[in-house]
Amino acid sequence: MMKKICNPALIVLSIGFLFSTACQKSLTGEKWPEEKAWEWYNQQPWFVGTNFVPNTAINPLEMWQAETFDPVTIDRELRWSADLGMNMHRVFLHNLVWEQDNEAFLDRVDQFLTIADQHGIKTMLVLFDDVWDPLPQSGPQREPVAGRHNSGWVQSPGRLYLEDSTKHVKLETYVKSVMRRFKNDPRVSIWDIYNEPGNSNGGSYGATSEYKTELPHDDKLRYSLLLVKKCFKWAREVNPSQPITMGIWEGNTDTWGSPDKLSELNRVMIENSDIVSFHTYDSKAEDVERKITQLKLYGRPIMCTEYMARSNQNTFYGVLPILKREKIGAMNWGLVAGKTNTIYPWSSWDKAFEREPEVWFHDILRVDGTPYDTAEVDFIKSLTRR
Repeated sequence: MMKKICNPALIVLSIGFLFSTACQKSLTGEKWPEEKAWEWYNQQPWFVGTNFVPNTAINPLEMWQAETFDPVTIDRELRWSADLGMNMHRVFLHNLVWEQDNEAFLDRVDQFLTIADQHGIKTMLVLFDDVWDPLPQSGPQREPVAGRHNSGWVQSPGRLYLEDSTKHVKLETYVKSVMRRFKNDPRVSIWDIYNEPGNSNGGSYGATSEYKTELPHDDKLRYSLLLVKKCFKWAREVNPSQPITMGIWEGNTDTWGSPDKLSELNRVMIENSDIVSFHTYDSKAEDVERKITQLKLYGRPIMCTEYMARSNQNTFYGVLPILKREKIGAMNWGLVAGKTNTIYPWSSWDKAFEREPEVWFHDILRVDGTPYDTAEVDFIKSLTRR
């Protein structure tokens, strides 16, 4: 019988391999247990704020590119939001700015976080977005179309990346680069990985629009679902100290609380989020409450990451008290009216407005900081007093 010889070198290599494997597992996160999610949430204030972009930027590219990054305006407008009692904003990033110069881009994000923190404001960072123009381009951005809602907002990563999965390696590097830089930063409260994945933008850049540049709905849904799954995997590999979410926004509200009745996309978003988030532009308060009732069935903290469309009868008066009563984070769309033109309704894609609408769709303040509606601002302050 052959005698087995114990090789010390092999023992060292084996121990090293096992140690490396164990460390790798410890560095890769998993979905937070309910207890951890609630422990985190119960330590937070009631979050209230906006989907923030300065009035000088038409989209996230213009907000973050070196030539148009505007910290003076950002500082002024964040001060105004703090005066309203707001304590968190949802802020969209863009992969193309990161591709231009990733370190400089991350430094600008860091500068934004510093400004926000000086005003007592936390930040929810959004990495991708499937809404509006599917063909984003770096460099100077188009001027707003007069009287048209969000005429220059762009998707991230956009159609060319969705259609070509070989480009996803670059997207993975973007996600991990941003998240690793801020994964333990207390100024970042939440990671909202992907805004409205699968949105086919039917009334704007869809097939019936003058632009005709959006993917067919089924193709968009399939490509976006693939990227959504990858995004959750990449985010968990970074394992940030902050919770991860992706907001549910479409489908039959009455089925939102039933995983077996959800679309595959909604199910993936819900099942992989540490905290549940959602959008509501519903015109009736009871519809907002119905969504909340359904989402409570998942037993996790809830954030509303988009609401408030006045001419759709979705108002601060109707929605904000519900969200405060339930301690559900409340991020309305828009702070200061500006180049995004979101004071105009979605219907302005069918026919652009010739003058400012009597009833603003989104936004709260004019460019000089005065309220669109003083009584409305007083009402917001009555709920957000710290």
